[in-house]
Amino acid sequence: MPLFSPSRFQAPFLPLGKVSAGERLSAWVERLIKGWLFGCRMCGNCILQETALICPMTCAKGLRNGPCGETGEGCVVDAARPCTWRLIYERSERWGWLDRLLEVNAPIEGNRAGRETWLDLLRRWREGGGKPNPLDLIFQRARFKEEYARLLYRIRQPEWWQGDAHYHPAGYEQPVSALEQALRRGAFVITADLEVPEEAAPQRIQTLAQRVGGHVVSANFADNAYAMSRMSSLACCLQLQQAGVEAVLQLQCRDRTRAALVSDALGAATLGIRNILCLGGDFHNKAPAPQALPHQFDIDSVQLLWILRRLRDEGKYPDGRQIEQRPSYFLGASAAPLAAPPRFDAVRLEKKINAGAQFIQTQMIFDAARFGEWLEALDGRGLLEKVFILAGVLPLRSAEEARMFSAEPGILLPAAVLRRMEAAEEKDRRTSAGDHQQQEGRAIALELAHALKAMRGVRGIHWMIGGQEHSLSALLENL
Repeated sequence: MPLFSPSRFQAPFLPLGKVSAGERLSAWVERLIKGWLFGCRMCGNCILQETALICPMTCAKGLRNGPCGETGEGCVVDAARPCTWRLIYERSERWGWLDRLLEVNAPIEGNRAGRETWLDLLRRWREGGGKPNPLDLIFQRARFKEEYARLLYRIRQPEWWQGDAHYHPAGYEQPVSALEQALRRGAFVITADLEVPEEAAPQRIQTLAQRVGGHVVSANFADNAYAMSRMSSLACCLQLQQAGVEAVLQLQCRDRTRAALVSDALGAATLGIRNILCLGGDFHNKAPAPQALPHQFDIDSVQLLWILRRLRDEGKYPDGRQIEQRPSYFLGASAAPLAAPPRFDAVRLEKKINAGAQFIQTQMIFDAARFGEWLEALDGRGLLEKVFILAGVLPLRSAEEARMFSAEPGILLPAAVLRRMEAAEEKDRRTSAGDHQQQEGRAIALELAHALKAMRGVRGIHWMIGGQEHSLSALLENL
């Protein structure tokens, strides 16, 4: 067990290409010492000074900008492990370092991973002006700390990335989608998650479009949720828009490289899909066997937002190339308001907003009071004026589904809701007339929707109705 961090979940990186004997020796010594202290994986871009001396690469998913939406006390990948990022937040809070976590950290650079960094630090120290003077450590400590911080920033933020901790508003004025237009003019918006076909079935998308058309501003199709293959979100969105309903493309980082994600996003812009929801993605241990190996994340959702925002507003590819005809996007992100303490999740969400998120779709909400605490935490950081929040509501179909969600990481289902669903289940056992569980689930969903609609900062309801699209009209009439 390392002294300052959890144990490594994945093996240390190995260098690519030829490495001199001196560099190999230095890397071996560094791996030995930093492995003992921090569980170091030799990523080549150390950010320990930003993460309270806990190595974020000990996260089982390898996330460098904050926890996943399934975070809790333990790791969602391996329940026997603590959540690395929960430990980072807790120690950062104790040390007064929470705002350090706002900086958007760069993805791993292939030609740096596995190589030594200490000699590189010394080389950069000797370069150019503005380098820290060791004598200042004794006589002018404040000056030394300032110059040393600038040196570390130049190292951890390479020219091709240039991440920071500042808010970056969209670099355009006119709305690019119907969803953005409705939110900007102050309308209370209705969106929906639709069921993704498991087969090549274009007629299924057309049927869904007919059922939700006229009721929603836009609709989503999940991108291989639960790490299970289905029709691609891009294909579903294109067919939905051809059927007359605006789509929200989901792009999740799991299983895709940064190059593949940028390619999909550019393709979406070319096809007229303007709304993009940037997600991390469920881990493969949720999928039925056979499962993939646990090396699934090249970049995280914060880095995807940063890349797409710069592509849109600055015309820059991650590799430094300039793009002449920039894509038009309305960028979104997800939030799990009940997964972590609100004060921590507010920091995580601020980072997404700074990186480029313009709207937020939340995970399903079953506890309006706890959701209100989350909104207060966001308001305390001045976020409600910077982003449009769409609160997720899911009509429960059965008590069995309620029990499943009550055990799901990142979701808080109150005991009172579970009791109501189990009482309806008992009614269904005693009589064959009606479907009390579905009726009760919809009643609960409507109560929640009314409560959420009245909360300051909520700009719409995102109905998570996959498989229940036929009920949307009745739900909206009651709302």
